[in-house]
Amino acid sequence: MQRLSAGLCVLVLVFLISLSPPVQAETQKNLAGTFRYDVSKEITLNGTVASVLTKPTAGMIMGSHLMLTTLSGPVDASLGRFGLQGKGAASAARGQQVEVTGVMKTIHDRQVLLTRTVRIGSQVYLIRNQHGVPLSPQARERASGKTTRKGESL
Repeated sequence: MQRLSAGLCVLVLVFLISLSPPVQAETQKNLAGTFRYDVSKEITLNGTVASVLTKPTAGMIMGSHLMLTTLSGPVDASLGRFGLQGKGAASAARGQQVEVTGVMKTIHDRQVLLTRTVRIGSQVYLIRNQHGVPLSPQARERASGKTTRKGESL
């Protein structure tokens, strides 16, 4: 009789656990929503580069960042992993005037601009595609149309 009671209790416990929503799936869904890039919500800001961070500081998302001073206050413009790396990378320096386009997100309780393009003077740097995916140096080169096949010249 005790064996039957114990088995029944385990069965009820397993059933109750199966009814609760999976925490990990919900967390992954929320995280994916955090980084979802909606091109219809893009904004363009003009500002002065206060600092250029090639590596994030504590509490920031991965990748490089431009810390900007704008008329509406400071802005953390995330450039992603490749924003300041490789051929066709943005070349910003403290004190430069820039125009950044992207989507503002709250990540780790901080406002971050997921930057898609950076304009410095007449030069426009592609940082992410229209879906918000950071562009590697090779992808930037393909997007600019300046790639060549073996044996071809520009």
